[in-house]
Amino acid sequence: MEDAVRIADQWYVSVTSSLADDRTRVLKAGETFGVFDRFGDIPIAGSGVHGLYHQGTRFLSQLALRVNGRRPMLLNSSVRDDGLLTADLTTPDLLDGDRVVVRKGTVHVFRARLLQRGGAQEHIRVTNYGTDAVTIWLTIAFAADYRDIFEVRGFERTQRGEDLPPELLGARAILAYRGRDRVVRRTAVAFEPAPARLDAQEGAFAVALKSGGQQDLYVAVACEPGPGVDAAVNYVAAYAATDTARAQAPCCDLRSGHTLFDAWVRRSSADLALLAAGNPEGPYAYAGVPWFSTPFGRDGILTALQCLWLHPELARGTLAYLARMQAAEDSAEHDAEPGKILHEVRQGELAATGEIPFGRYYGSVDATPLFIVLAGAFFERTGDLAFIGTLWPHIERALEWIDRYGDADGDGFVEYRRRSSHGLVHQGWKDSEDAIFHRDGGIATGPIALAEVQGYVYAARRAAATLARALGKPDRAATLEQIAETLRGRFEAAFWSDALGMYALALDGDKRRCEVRASNAGQVLWSGIARPDRARRTVAALLGPAFFSGWGVRTVAEGEPRFNPMSYHNGSVWPHDNALIAMGCARYGQKRATLRILLALCEAAALLDLNRLPELYCGFVRRLGEAPTLYPVACSPQAWASAAVFYLLEACLGISFQPEARRISLCQPVLPEFLNRLEVRNLQLADGRVDLAFERHTQDVGVHVLSEVGGIEIAVLV
Repeated sequence: MEDAVRIADQWYVSVTSSLADDRTRVLKAGETFGVFDRFGDIPIAGSGVHGLYHQGTRFLSQLALRVNGRRPMLLNSSVRDDGLLTADLTTPDLLDGDRVVVRKGTVHVFRARLLQRGGAQEHIRVTNYGTDAVTIWLTIAFAADYRDIFEVRGFERTQRGEDLPPELLGARAILAYRGRDRVVRRTAVAFEPAPARLDAQEGAFAVALKSGGQQDLYVAVACEPGPGVDAAVNYVAAYAATDTARAQAPCCDLRSGHTLFDAWVRRSSADLALLAAGNPEGPYAYAGVPWFSTPFGRDGILTALQCLWLHPELARGTLAYLARMQAAEDSAEHDAEPGKILHEVRQGELAATGEIPFGRYYGSVDATPLFIVLAGAFFERTGDLAFIGTLWPHIERALEWIDRYGDADGDGFVEYRRRSSHGLVHQGWKDSEDAIFHRDGGIATGPIALAEVQGYVYAARRAAATLARALGKPDRAATLEQIAETLRGRFEAAFWSDALGMYALALDGDKRRCEVRASNAGQVLWSGIARPDRARRTVAALLGPAFFSGWGVRTVAEGEPRFNPMSYHNGSVWPHDNALIAMGCARYGQKRATLRILLALCEAAALLDLNRLPELYCGFVRRLGEAPTLYPVACSPQAWASAAVFYLLEACLGISFQPEARRISLCQPVLPEFLNRLEVRNLQLADGRVDLAFERHTQDVGVHVLSEVGGIEIAVLV
């Protein structure tokens, strides 16, 4: 059966070992990211995903520190909020024959590593805490396999390029590979001081330490050494530059005094900074590490939307990039039509040779309406009409795509069907092969109209109407509003299922409802297309035991024919999906449901490594005293999972902005029982800012202005 899945879905992540086998440490800088084990190593064994990657290729497939040929013992490791990986190690008993020459716990090895664009810098400090002098050999083994990220995740190639002879230049070793795209990719590994011994696989240092003595070593790795890429050791300068950049970055600070909640917020903020920093596109959150460290349209839009109230500059960068990448031509092989918004961009050898279709790929049915939704939300948050004016032609082209290509049969619903010979079969956010199915378990055939996508289109038309009116186009605005209301009526007739007590998953190519209880119905609420009475029934279903695992709302309810809590889309729990559902609940006044989802995700984050919510986790029912069950190949960090906490808070606070009136409104704010106080500092609006404190009382939440600059009014709506 597993082989059948792989043959049917060639983009299935078929690595043979789980990322959950051992906790990883992830760093990223622009188009460079690293996946390390807790020791700071890149092991040859393990999940097979460890490595240092640049522009979609693994430039370093081994980096292993040993002392006298032995692996040190791990004391602790972490990734700090400033993007520095640290590891504390110590030596086991080091032997000479059967004689112990260095007792365990005598020598401390501290590692600190950061990434730069195109490389890494590492500081190693070795300290002798023993009473006797010691001499040890510290070795660092390295290798490069130059595998494309799709090869790492299971894509099989019939031919590869050629490895080139290594070079040794003083204290540097250079490894190289010429791909089938004729590009030569190089990895330089440089040391300071120069090793006592260096070859193309290992650098070795003789470290002599008196009692209390220490020695500093530095390692630099550069991918594709050349103009603009420094292969030299410069750890101190690199760390100073990183520290300065973070200090200068605009920051809206959240704090509550609740240790675990604040740790979740800090980790989420740090991960978003990690995924968005240094990208050539400007402020754009790459989707996730390791499989999706690249711009994705849907992921980037929803990430920006979730943290828009705190960081509108991320939405601006996302909109500008996607407008520039908007499809201008019809290309079946790339699932592109004029006006369509990008699904993903890939670099690397496989994209360059055409072995994968994702060099610039548009196989997403929902990124186009979501682009318009984000533009509307950005205007409501900032009032930046000049920027919206530059986007308006792109918004009109996106609307034209919805009408002409998205609704090819003219029935009023937007559908998808793959045209590319190698593209994605399913083109909503649930894009695995078996994600869209009927009540009997049979796979739905296209063209497929997803329930939530119709909601996205409804929200897009309403957002576009608001923008048109602001731009002085009242007739266009009225037309868009009328079309949206027509869609709303058609949607209710076609998608509501009394038998399910909620909206059906989709319509198949024969316009038959996929009568499946799925979380897509929660995103219908998010869009605002649902009737209020039916929204209440949908909320009740989503928070019932078939859906709610205790760690969040499952993607598919228990009891459905393809329900599997270990699946990617058919019973797992996705934090971003839950955040959108929570906002949908709040939209219809169901804030108790919003609070329940917030509590579940907060408690999950408290029990997970580094207080980080991954892309998804398994949908097993919550068991007392246990953490959520990890999904084996989930990305961590993942941008829209990191942004979920901020959207959950927005839903709870009911916060909205009126830039022209210099007003921030709070509609029936609530806080969960575990949060007695929440402070939001440096919340910016136009050229002003405000610090707010929310205090939970028995019946309501008090709002206090701690400081204010720029004449900002705070309105609390009850």
